[in-house]
Amino acid sequence: MSRQDPTWINDATRQRSLEHLAGHEVDVAVIGGGITGAGVALDAASRGLSVALLESRDFGSGTSGYSSKLVHGGLRYLARGDLPVAWESAVERRWLMQHIAPHLIRPLGFIIPDTTGARRAQTAAAGAGVLLYDALRRTSGLHSSILPRPQLLSKQAVAAMAPALDTPGLRRGLLYWDGQVIDDARLVLAVLRTAAGLGAHVLRDAKATAITAGSVEAIDTRTGESLAIRARSVINAAGVWAADFDAGLELVPSRGTHLVVRAARLGNPHAAHTVAVPGHFGRYVFVLPQPEGTVYIGLTDQEDRDADGHRPAVPEHDIDFLLGVVNRVLDPPLARTDVIGSFAGLRPLVRSAPASGSGGTADISRRHLVKDVPGEPITVVGGKLTTYRRMAQDAVDVAAARLGVSTPSRTRRLPLVGAAHRSALASLDAPARLVAKYGTEAPAVHALAGEHPLLAEPLFEGTGITGAELLFAIRAEGATGVEDLLERRTRLSLVPADAARASGRAAEILALAAGTPSVEGPGA
Repeated sequence: MSRQDPTWINDATRQRSLEHLAGHEVDVAVIGGGITGAGVALDAASRGLSVALLESRDFGSGTSGYSSKLVHGGLRYLARGDLPVAWESAVERRWLMQHIAPHLIRPLGFIIPDTTGARRAQTAAAGAGVLLYDALRRTSGLHSSILPRPQLLSKQAVAAMAPALDTPGLRRGLLYWDGQVIDDARLVLAVLRTAAGLGAHVLRDAKATAITAGSVEAIDTRTGESLAIRARSVINAAGVWAADFDAGLELVPSRGTHLVVRAARLGNPHAAHTVAVPGHFGRYVFVLPQPEGTVYIGLTDQEDRDADGHRPAVPEHDIDFLLGVVNRVLDPPLARTDVIGSFAGLRPLVRSAPASGSGGTADISRRHLVKDVPGEPITVVGGKLTTYRRMAQDAVDVAAARLGVSTPSRTRRLPLVGAAHRSALASLDAPARLVAKYGTEAPAVHALAGEHPLLAEPLFEGTGITGAELLFAIRAEGATGVEDLLERRTRLSLVPADAARASGRAAEILALAAGTPSVEGPGA
């Protein structure tokens, strides 16, 4: 990999972009560096438009970095009768798994346990829902070689795939498949870097303070200096902060909490499983195995207007709720001491109907909104991780119409940085765990280990993450501090004890990177 790879994002590229934007107008200015803003920047840049994206902190540091890490076809929405959202999700899942990011998204099996305590109607409904869900998969064009067909499992097969489900009341299981992104924050970075490779100016630590239909006022939070961005169109993709720039927008922040436990505590499951929430038809808690030896249990769906959108606090009652639901089917049940970490994301839902008064947000649609009012900035909000590409396309379609540009979106088949066919990925000369995170860039990341002894070693005993990955995050992925490295480039901070063990080595590698020559980025 060239040291001047045009997709790299770092301090040098940031400075070059700041200098360029001081004297040039862009076609599209984007507010927000989460998955929606990243998608908007890529869609616009891929149409040949000049782009500037401003993110107030680190990329993916809000909602986009704290999802369930699923690229799914919307089984829950299908159960609730929201066919448009389920269909849109199924179609977008196809593009992601087949063309856009096959290196970052893998098939994950989900088991719906059938227990002696389940009602026959409930079991029949689950079976019918899964069959209809698979019909959506087929109709969307996603082949079963990528996402397999569902099947019935014996009690013994369920126990082999999800050992903690081997309870006395288990009769059998229903297995279906969905997509799991290796890391949601890494997906954000891949989209942003692909946009940068097409000429987009991608700025972190640039906090927008005011926007109009043709300008952005911002503060460089590193220096305190004012920034003035001139643009022919402005798109507000600030997520839970979108209403800060649009007083007429009614958003409902929904807290989605997840717990983290060691995979060994649940018998190192090879498949996820679902547990129905009592009294809430079509709502489930998911038990989701992760690549690094942990399992996520989530999620809640609760309105929270007071939470910090960058890292919402996890209330005790969320922990009680999640443990209470999953322990109905686990043997032995999980204890509080088994929870080694927790995290929550704050989803910006768009209220389209009167509130029920319950304080819950499960019944609010996940449809996205593109707000187009002449003379005002364009706003795109709502939706979910799986449908980010379509959200971006819709928003840029509006901007293109304002600009008089007829070039259509081309992102459905546009591969992200590192993407390749699965057969090509399998032949790469690099460790499998690096290929799963970096795709075709894995050999180059692996080669960094030869630059210094610190880079070849795992950050601590018990992890496979090496110093080379941290150095790459600094050189190519915009990381500037220990928090960036542990919170979003490696996700070690999701288990605080692991982050504490890695923090010293992370600081050493930051110092090492500061002593290496700076790299050049995309031309202005």
